[in-house]
Amino acid sequence: MKHVLSVSIGSSKRNHKISMEILGENFLIERLGTDGDIKKAIEIIKDKDGKVSAFGMGGIDLYVCIGNKRYTIKDAVPIAQAAKISPIVDGSGLKNTLERKVIDYLIRQKIIDFQNKKVLLVCGMDRFGMAESLEKAGCDLVLGDLIFALGLPIPLKSLKSLNIIASIIAPIVCKLPFSLLYPTGEKQEKKTDLKFSRFYDEADVIAGDFHFIKRHMPPQIPGKIILTNTVTADDVAMLSERDAKMLITTTPKLDGRSFGTNVMEGVLISLSEKPYKSLTPSDYEKLLDKIGFTPRVEMLN
Repeated sequence: MKHVLSVSIGSSKRNHKISMEILGENFLIERLGTDGDIKKAIEIIKDKDGKVSAFGMGGIDLYVCIGNKRYTIKDAVPIAQAAKISPIVDGSGLKNTLERKVIDYLIRQKIIDFQNKKVLLVCGMDRFGMAESLEKAGCDLVLGDLIFALGLPIPLKSLKSLNIIASIIAPIVCKLPFSLLYPTGEKQEKKTDLKFSRFYDEADVIAGDFHFIKRHMPPQIPGKIILTNTVTADDVAMLSERDAKMLITTTPKLDGRSFGTNVMEGVLISLSEKPYKSLTPSDYEKLLDKIGFTPRVEMLN
């Protein structure tokens, strides 16, 4: 049996484990949260190294990619270096492929006409492939990097603007403690901060990392489409209660929830016959097509 273990610095309340068959292989897919404790994440990885098929690095990315530039997140480096035998991935290799495919799928299946939609992408640096595809789709795009990561109520309206801002702030921001930039551990369960709710009110589609979305989500989001990834059954119930119209997750629904891209990337590299560090976007695309993963599309209200 192949074992994919996602070690996340997120909340342990979101832990989950499932067994399933993919392309004739039996998989144990598991997520363990450390409630923001990076040292504990490193200890778990060191203990399980060589005993699992692949690690997913959850709750934090190793890199932020903007165009052809890549910035390393300082706090993620010791986590990634803890694995010496089993491969470890943060989902970035899959984001660039999968999330582009999802936008194309939604257009092709006539699920969303992006040309007539205002889209709030809460963090373009975290989802650059999605940002590029959304801009190409012709939507009215608002990038919330300055708003939700740095607390500055300044919307960015193009990837060109994001590139300029990223070239200035990314080298500095990536060296800051990660907990200042992104909700980890118990912060993922904290009460919503409503000071930026007007940006939600103005959007038709709210896209990006779910913890960023949840952190600033107003009590009511009537008619909104949520385009995200990692959600639990409780998250779906909360979105329904707040009157969201539709939930779309870039990763498929497995046993009632959608896992993060780091988990799905761990599955893909476990199935690949090539060394994981040599996998290209084309390799990921071929594996995705072979497995037949499609986005989760769920009407809520």
